Amino acid sequence: MLSEADKEFYAENGYLLVEDVVTPDELARLREITNGLIDASRDVRESNEVYDLDAGHGPDTPRLTRIKLPHKRDPFYWEVLRNLRMTEVLHDLLGPDTTLLTSKLNTKAPGGGAAVEWHQDWHFYPHTNDDLLAFGLMLEDVDADNGPLMVVPGSHRGPILSHHVNGVFAGAIDPDDPQFKKDRIVTLTGKAGSMTVHHTRILHGSAPNVSDRARRILFYEIARADAWPILGSNSYFHALGQRRFWEDLQDRTITGKPCLTPRVEQVPVVMPLPPAPDSSSIFKTQESAGAKSAFAKAT
Repeated sequence: MLSEADKEFYAENGYLLVEDVVTPDELARLREITNGLIDASRDVRESNEVYDLDAGHGPDTPRLTRIKLPHKRDPFYWEVLRNLRMTEVLHDLLGPDTTLLTSKLNTKAPGGGAAVEWHQDWHFYPHTNDDLLAFGLMLEDVDADNGPLMVVPGSHRGPILSHHVNGVFAGAIDPDDPQFKKDRIVTLTGKAGSMTVHHTRILHGSAPNVSDRARRILFYEIARADAWPILGSNSYFHALGQRRFWEDLQDRTITGKPCLTPRVEQVPVVMPLPPAPDSSSIFKTQESAGAKSAFAKAT
């Protein structure tokens, strides 16, 4: 699937854009299911285990920041992840055995859909090694106006920056941190059906959606099977207990099989503790902890 040049680019820069990873029929089905889930949120009054609501949400104007764990809401999201083009990319970058950590469908509504402040995913779920990445499948065309993903190339090979504010984990860096290389930012745009890939340690964020079009991106966060989570991370499966964790792990295995011999590397780790007052999503974490916005002028 990926060329040697693609793999070298990813190793050097920490991101890729892969076009046409789903068929037109798959894309249409994903949109239909997503529209149905958004429509079903009209009578939801506060964020819950399925929906994270955006400002202005209501019966007449459903506005969400996120649909949580979409692969648990409809099996088609899981089927798409396991299609040949996606699993080929996984094999090329992570090897034959891979595990889903979480999924989320970020649904930036037109006219100001919420920003995601700059952060490194690694801070949310440190593992025994950093062979982790995220897929971002674009369900709509993404351009500069509707809140595209932005990355700092090469930052996955640099330091992990502080994500704490006032003594709690804020899920975002200080945009004034001198190690935040703003002059290197790259914006990832593309047509619906394209997919971004970014390394768990790369600095990334996205501005509000200032267009009149939705920006819906389906994210899958994935680990090589020999990367094992460190207790205290912000993941639902830490609360399952031993037997339920093992059962859940079978359900989260994308390719190959689970690995029972974790590979432990010397990787930088700072635990995401103490938690923010509301850690139910990245949006709530950043807001409730008082993270400084890099996009305040854009809002």
